[in-house]
Amino acid sequence: MSRPDRYRYVRRLIVPEGCVFCKARETGVGFESLNLYMGETAMLVLNKYPYNNGHLLVLPQRHVGSLLDLSEKESLELYALLRKAQAALLKVYNCSGFNIGINQGAVSGAGIPDHLHWHIVPRWAGDTNFFPILAETKVQAESLEQTYERLLPYFRGIDDDQR
Repeated sequence: MSRPDRYRYVRRLIVPEGCVFCKARETGVGFESLNLYMGETAMLVLNKYPYNNGHLLVLPQRHVGSLLDLSEKESLELYALLRKAQAALLKVYNCSGFNIGINQGAVSGAGIPDHLHWHIVPRWAGDTNFFPILAETKVQAESLEQTYERLLPYFRGIDDDQR
């Protein structure tokens, strides 16, 4: 599937109004917001323009742009959710590895620099192809809706599991 909408977004030809992550928090869990889970201080959303199937974003609910601005409670919940997300991706996608990272600040490449977020990108041996090089697109094997439906069961009742 070609993603010309992603190209326009990355090139800043499409500029969303307001913070998309805060909007996802306000909308709540559901496919419309791509929000899979909301805890007390952290949340998990699908990347609207994924690099690979299962590309997730772990982020604080609070609109904050620096690790140094997180409370201890937020830091702990974010890390726990990062681990839970990785475990779910292993079960659902049987991936061989992950790219897990954060770009803090616009100069580091953060697309949304004012709202901290970690990317979790599942990886498999040989998962790259020539399309990104030639056309800045990548073929995705499933739709965002399919990804959402596959992962949602792993985040229902998560709060009960952590107690």
